[in-house]
Amino acid sequence: MEKIPFTAPGLEVIKNELAHLKGTERQAVINAIAVAREHGDLSENAEYHAAREKQSFIEGRISELEDVTSRAEVIDASKLSGDKVTFGTTVGLADEETDEESLYHIVGPYEADISKGMISTSSPIARSVIGKSIGESAEVQTPGGTKSYEVISIELFDISKVSR
Repeated sequence: MEKIPFTAPGLEVIKNELAHLKGTERQAVINAIAVAREHGDLSENAEYHAAREKQSFIEGRISELEDVTSRAEVIDASKLSGDKVTFGTTVGLADEETDEESLYHIVGPYEADISKGMISTSSPIARSVIGKSIGESAEVQTPGGTKSYEVISIELFDISKVSR
């Protein structure tokens, strides 16, 4: 069984979503199905079919999150050295062609949010820079072709600096 890396706050977000789905959403959809059944003929009852579809989605998401939390491994970034790019680091990259700089936080797949600069360990950029040190180059395959980046900074990731 493959472990899924998480930051402690990232795992807490998943656990909160799971608790909400189990405690609030599941009961709400059960109530909606009961109300829709009272309207009679189920074969032509759009409310009933919509509620059943929502129930299916909720139960699927609950199953997924239960699996994820059972395989979660919280990695304490403070115990990492910070001299190489790994899970839990923030890496500064410079495009070797344009000198444009970017900053990425390397996190697990369930925490990734590109709008906040948080990329998954399985993303093309992360896969190409993990294990690199400051000054090393990495080639990333993009839809537009190969791009080269230089690692210009590595810091231990501080989730409190990222707005959730």
